[in-house]
Amino acid sequence: MTITLRWLFALLILAVAACSDPSETGAPEPVELEQKVPGFAPLPDNEEADTERSLGDPWVGDLDGMKERRVIRVLTVYSVGRYYIDAGREKGLIKEAAMLFDTFINKGGKQKHIKTRVVIVPVARDQLIPYLLRGWGDIVIASLSITPERQSIVDFSIPASKPISEILLTGPSARHLDSIDDLAGETIYVRQSSSYRESVETLNERFRREGRALVDIEPVSEHLEDDDLIEMVSKGLLPWAVVDDYKMDLWKDHFTNVVARNDIVFRSGGQTAWAIRKGSPQLEKAINDFLKKNREGTLVGNVLMNRYVRDFDWAENALARDEFGRFRQLEAIFRKYGEKYEVDHLLAAAQGFQESRLDQEARSAAGAIGVMQLLPSTAKDPNVDISKIDNVDNNIHAGIKYVNFLRARYFSDPDISELDQTLLALAAYNVGPRRMINLRNKAEKLGYDRNVWFDNVELAAARDVGREPVQYVANIYKYYIAYRYSIEELAKRSEARERAGIDG
Repeated sequence: MTITLRWLFALLILAVAACSDPSETGAPEPVELEQKVPGFAPLPDNEEADTERSLGDPWVGDLDGMKERRVIRVLTVYSVGRYYIDAGREKGLIKEAAMLFDTFINKGGKQKHIKTRVVIVPVARDQLIPYLLRGWGDIVIASLSITPERQSIVDFSIPASKPISEILLTGPSARHLDSIDDLAGETIYVRQSSSYRESVETLNERFRREGRALVDIEPVSEHLEDDDLIEMVSKGLLPWAVVDDYKMDLWKDHFTNVVARNDIVFRSGGQTAWAIRKGSPQLEKAINDFLKKNREGTLVGNVLMNRYVRDFDWAENALARDEFGRFRQLEAIFRKYGEKYEVDHLLAAAQGFQESRLDQEARSAAGAIGVMQLLPSTAKDPNVDISKIDNVDNNIHAGIKYVNFLRARYFSDPDISELDQTLLALAAYNVGPRRMINLRNKAEKLGYDRNVWFDNVELAAARDVGREPVQYVANIYKYYIAYRYSIEELAKRSEARERAGIDG
């Protein structure tokens, strides 16, 4: 089934409503946008979300409302080193910052297992501010420079970075330039949503006053990040590009045909910050209090910057273009059996990642085997009846078939939504179907809806079992969202690179 963007946001909100840090369970740490916004694209009109709960609808509000909903949504862009998927695991500077903010927000909370989760939604750059304003996210963390145009429509936190300058990079196809004035009448390619476009427009204002020819501003795809533009300049596909000065330091050892013209400066003394909707004083205060102890220049901020910016092997990690590791190797298997049993293959892959980090060699102390961590006895049960689960194909087949069996046998009541049928089946996969029957009964006695997982049966599970099933289900959906959005963004970026002639 094709899942629409709006349903994915519904799943995102539902999924993280009770999600705890994977590090709390001993699992391997997953460390890991407007009326006035150029390039704004309307959201789809069709809605496949759970209409009873309507959590998939756009939502705007301040921190108190986010805590009541138990989710804070961070909008960012998919960018290796900053936010990316490596061997099925979320990684990057933004991911770690979000995890630290998650801990900060929940400090001193009364609920041990049920917390407010900070989750990441990767989108294209021109979607960042529109999605924030429309209520599809709550914070933008994407190295956004503070500019007057942006300040007119969003509020910014205190600066998160040291001062930066926007400079010109030139390549082998560039003509000689003595100064920035030599750009009069030339063409510069920039993303329409970028601060670079604002800076070139400011330069044009001066050129207009002085009677010079204006710079021709040509937009490039919003799916091309700065490293793509640097590569285009290096290969001679573009004569020059405008970027933040520190970014050339990241790529200087790989793109040796590029010259950083530190004497041609479009904007100096700029700083980046987190963006939020106007009229959010509680969230603004919380972010500022957090950044005072964690932004660049602090001990924690400098550790993260060194790990993911200064000491990061950008060429090896970004240019390999194989960030999905094991997932890509196994995707065809997940797709084959997902289609056979009508289980979304990315959801199944997310479950496999939660179970084993997609490692077929994984073995548990209880004797569970492979990617889907199945016991041989479960696989041999007549309702599954798949042998040789030490083979990865059989293992994934058995795991997906078992989820489908649980869903059909125990949760096929028409009063249970399609989404909750799957969520309850996942929980049963984790704690066993008999225990799930008891948990649904207990939820009903406590006044909750026995047919709804999030905020209902999960609360009974948290009370009776603890964090294990609560975190298990929530983590699977967190990974599912990361897979879904990252795959979409990588596909769009790959297409944009191909059109620009820089693949291969």
